[in-house]
Amino acid sequence: MMQLCEECLEECEGWGQFLRYAQEHLSLSAYENWLEPIRVLEWSLSLTVLEVPNVFVQEYLLQNFKEELCSFLPLSAPGEPAIRFVLAAQEPASSRVERKEESERKPLSYDEGRAAPRLNPSYRFETYIEGPSNQFVKSAALGVASRPGRSYNPLFVHGGVGLGKTHLLHSIGAYVAEAYPKMRIQCITTEAFINDLVEALRNKSVDRMKRYYRSLDVLLVDDIQFLQNRLNFEEEFCATFEALINQNKQIVVTSDKPPGQLRLSERMVARMEWGLVASVNVPDLETRVAILLHKAEQRGLRIPHNVAFFIAEHIYSNVRQLEGAINRLSAHCKLFDLDITEEFVEKTLRELLQHAPKETLTVEQILRSVAQIFQVGVPQLRGSVRTKEIALPRQVAMYLCREYLKQSLQMIADAFGGRAHSTVIHACQQIEKRLELDETLRRRIDMIRRNIEAT
Repeated sequence: MMQLCEECLEECEGWGQFLRYAQEHLSLSAYENWLEPIRVLEWSLSLTVLEVPNVFVQEYLLQNFKEELCSFLPLSAPGEPAIRFVLAAQEPASSRVERKEESERKPLSYDEGRAAPRLNPSYRFETYIEGPSNQFVKSAALGVASRPGRSYNPLFVHGGVGLGKTHLLHSIGAYVAEAYPKMRIQCITTEAFINDLVEALRNKSVDRMKRYYRSLDVLLVDDIQFLQNRLNFEEEFCATFEALINQNKQIVVTSDKPPGQLRLSERMVARMEWGLVASVNVPDLETRVAILLHKAEQRGLRIPHNVAFFIAEHIYSNVRQLEGAINRLSAHCKLFDLDITEEFVEKTLRELLQHAPKETLTVEQILRSVAQIFQVGVPQLRGSVRTKEIALPRQVAMYLCREYLKQSLQMIADAFGGRAHSTVIHACQQIEKRLELDETLRRRIDMIRRNIEAT
């Protein structure tokens, strides 16, 4: 176990006790990335002032350890932890001692046009709409961008088509390019990497290509699933991957599936699972509305809120479809000078609108199915008991409610005794993590799904 900061213990014994508790319940990398950067600025019997590197660290602390903080730190009148957060001043990249060597390097010269990172300027963290479905992965991506090579490495992001994986990838590249201007960055699709290798073989310049890729500081690779069933290309990518990881250089990879479901070698899968595997899920209704309004604002299009909700309720598969809907509405409005109404939207977006079957499933049905498989009572799932025997099935029930009902997080939380929506987020994250490792839990949830779908 790591040694705790002596100064922090002297300044605030309660914070030191909390850190000891967190070290026992977090992995080493999670502790170093999320809690170690926090500093105690001031402490009294009524208030703790903490310095955090960014708002994502603040949100992580409050969302994951709020109850524990109440046990270790002073409380405010409403019973909340009495903490005031201060954002740390961002140190310029050029002033970092550990980056001095990189700043003195000369730019690469691997064929004109290849050395520059292939980044989409419109994909930035500021334009990435955050919601419960992507909050964790955005925090991880920002952590990687803030501390390339020293945070989660590699970062593996997976999710369905059009859910924002490429946006996050390019956002990392843009952030690093601005914060660390001398760093060598490349953002590339797997197909482009394969084409580069084919061309290098044709031109007998493979060694030059290897030197280029293996001397990068940050490598961002999109759609790694296209490496499946291409053994020779996979071998070269794996060698590049290992060379960069061994130099503590940052790698971020995206895919439509988690590593274990890709038809890649065990060696490659193991390499990609070294760091953090994070998923991007389908955004909930509120997030889809926020995305829709943001895209409309970018195009100078005014959409009434009731119409925005109508569109978001009927286009729910991915963000690209929402963007396509905005593009089509914008074109029609400019051509015909019409106001945007539900009737206009239904006529214009007829091919895009998805009509989901009416939901007859209820929270009560899901609770009964979960209670039956886990051999607990439905009132216990709604109650406040937090023993392991009850907490796990309760988290499973929240996870399945979010999957089947497509309700807001707060509505689901209310159905479980009026809990906070962050409890549902935490429950879903915990179950998603456990499903990757716990085969018994996976079988239990499959059984519950079959029971639910049979009703």
